[in-house]
Order: sequence, then structure tokens, then C-alpha cells
Amino acid sequence: MTVMNEERPPSRRPRCRSLTGVRVLATGSYVPDAVVTNEHLHQRLGFDSDWIVKRTGILERRHALPHQATSDLCYAAAKRCIENARIKTSDIDLLLLATFTPDMSFPSTACLVQDQLKLTCPAVDMQAACAGFMYALITGAAYVASGASDCALIIGGDANSRIVNPDDIKTYPLFGDGAGAALLVRGRPDQGILSYSMGADGSGGDLLSRPACGSRMPPTPDSLAKGLHYMYMDGRAVFRWAVAIMCDTIQDVMNHARMSTDQVNLYLPHQANIRIVNAATDVLRIPRTKVFNNLERYGNTSAGSVPLVLDEANQEGRIHPNDLVVLSGFGAGLTWGTALMRW
Repeated sequence: MTVMNEERPPSRRPRCRSLTGVRVLATGSYVPDAVVTNEHLHQRLGFDSDWIVKRTGILERRHALPHQATSDLCYAAAKRCIENARIKTSDIDLLLLATFTPDMSFPSTACLVQDQLKLTCPAVDMQAACAGFMYALITGAAYVASGASDCALIIGGDANSRIVNPDDIKTYPLFGDGAGAALLVRGRPDQGILSYSMGADGSGGDLLSRPACGSRMPPTPDSLAKGLHYMYMDGRAVFRWAVAIMCDTIQDVMNHARMSTDQVNLYLPHQANIRIVNAATDVLRIPRTKVFNNLERYGNTSAGSVPLVLDEANQEGRIHPNDLVVLSGFGAGLTWGTALMRW
């Protein structure tokens, strides 16, 4: 079932594929210590805290401290992941890091984290906004499944508080900062990504963007005065697209795997807005008890969203061996990645 803005055609989706023989060895996550509540936003900026809860489901979010950048969040999440896996850093032979708020244009945030962890491996950033971790996870799984990597560290993290306009009452309260990580290694032939849908629709790029501070529009006093260095989002159009793409891609991967949605043990969706998650899962008749959410505590952490919810579900014992788990991310680009995994 497609729920789209009548002015935009449905996103064109590439066919689903599989990447089995891969397993998640361990997960880890990190959020900054600074808790920013709705009441804090009300007192400091005059935002309507009741509106935030009713429209998004968010009660609080985390903001990076002044000395922290995206690489610091990602390093902390990766360190916890490695500790949970009980492996040596020398075992890691690939680092993929998803973010759209890099510390700087270059060097890559992945290289900064590689240096902090003292790894000896390729390191590269992947930019697919809120779908970034899914892009990195699927890419890393391809490396491991092909034998090009034995142990891949996949990280997703963003410091959204640095690029969201504090005067934008509809966007600023939605976003928080955080990071998550996962380690991928070889698994049984029946483990891994049984089916995935990964794609992009660049025709919707103008719906969610940061116009300035790139090669198209370098930062100038005029662009900064106009706030073009901040994130812009057409909230209504993005909402409708997000519900549609989450519904459609979950159904796509289930059909490709020849399974039904009721066979899945747990759903781990991108934590963008509780109304998006509820609308999509209600259309698919997925019981809300099977959907893991932490949105109320963190808000939308973009590339950190899916790995954060994955780690929390894992640490709480919600995922067991042989469980079927669906992960789904979607965001600017427009981009999406949805995967059905056997744990």
C-alpha cells in the first residue's frame, strides 16, 4: 500500500537481493551526557512542549557537548561494540562510517575514528543521511559475504544539533545526537540478510537538504545570514514519503523472502517520528509490541538511529539466536534501506 503526496510519483525501487552467510557479532552505542528536555526547549526557546509530544512522541534528546564532534560519538559507540565482542582491534579489517554531519569535509570522519581506535584497515565515510547505517551495513555485509573482509566495523552517527536551526520550531525539536555500531563476521549459510531493499530517489532531494557550505554554495556572510547553512525540511512531504517507503520496502523484502510480516520477531525502524512508525506499522498490521522504539529519549539521531535502537534491543535481550529482525532506515537523498535479517 503506497501513501504518497499526489504531487509526487511513488519512489522507484530496485529489486530486492540477499546477503546470507553473515552475522552480527556484537553491537554498541553512545549518546552524549547533555539531556535536552521539551521543558528546556520551552523555557529557552519558547517551543510548545505539548505540541512536540503530540506531533512527534519525543520527550527529550541528547546534544553533543561543546568539545564533542561526530567522530567522538562514533568512537565511543565503536569502543563499546568492540568491548562487547571481546575481540582485538587487530581483527578488524574494514571500517565503514555513516554520517551526514562529518567533523569536517576532509579527512573523513571514518579516518579520524580509525586513528582513535588504532585500526589497520580501509576506512571510508558513507553519506545517505538517515538511511546511512543501512547503506553501510549492507555494503559491509557484501564485503564479508564475498570474503573481502573477515571482520567489518559498521558505525552510524550524527551530531544533528550542529546543523539544525534553533529558530525552526517544527524541525529543531525533532533531532538529537548519538551513534551506534555493529561488527559483522561470517555466519551460517542461513544467517544474515535474507532480503534487502536499498535505493534512492534523487528527484526528492529538495525535500530535505542543507543548501550552503558545499561546492554549490560555499559559505558567505549572506548565506549564513539567511540560515542556509542549516538543515531545511519540507516536513509534510517527508512525512508522507517516509510512511510510504517504510510500508512498501518492508512488504517488498518480506515478499522477496517469501515470508509474512507476522513471522518477524522484532522490527527496528528509523526513529524519526512516532507518527511515521505507527502509521506504517498499522498499515502493515504489525503489532506495536513487536516494534522497538527509543524515540522518546533520543529523538531522530539520523545515521545513529537504527544502530542505537539495534544495540538497545540487543542489550535488553529482545533479540535471540535465529530470530527474524527487520531494520529500516530512510532519509534525505531521498534514500532508504530495509533488511530482513536472521540473527
